[in-house]
Amino acid sequence: MIDKRGGAGGKLAKGGKRTTVLRKGGGKVWEDQTLLEWNPSWFRLFVGDLSNDVSDDVLSNAFNKYPSFTKARVIRDRLSQKAKYGFVAFSDPEDFLKAWKEMDGKYVGNRPVKLKKADDTAIRPVEIGHRKAKQLERDLKKNRHKPY
Repeated sequence: MIDKRGGAGGKLAKGGKRTTVLRKGGGKVWEDQTLLEWNPSWFRLFVGDLSNDVSDDVLSNAFNKYPSFTKARVIRDRLSQKAKYGFVAFSDPEDFLKAWKEMDGKYVGNRPVKLKKADDTAIRPVEIGHRKAKQLERDLKKNRHKPY
């Protein structure tokens, strides 16, 4: 996330560049530095219909029986903090397909989850320059430090 010093890691000098992931939604563009933690070569599943009691750890425990499981993340509503959906990643396509087949409709927390292949285009690291970084910073201030 962009901090008050003017960027994800501080001020970006003119002519400088930094790597980030740009997200789009609702007619706005914002930075999501957390997506840099996800390797674009991983095979990712979208996990829908999560109950509010599901955390990153609970989701990880549900999928860590697959040897190539690498990461799990629960996405929460920014206002209510209720769990909305999540993502799990695998380094091996065989485990990805096996988990999709075996875990779709299984209970994780208090509800059965719905799995589908995650959008691969969402994680595209790009280099942005000084001008784009300043524009993103202005947009974030205008939106009271909320990306959307």
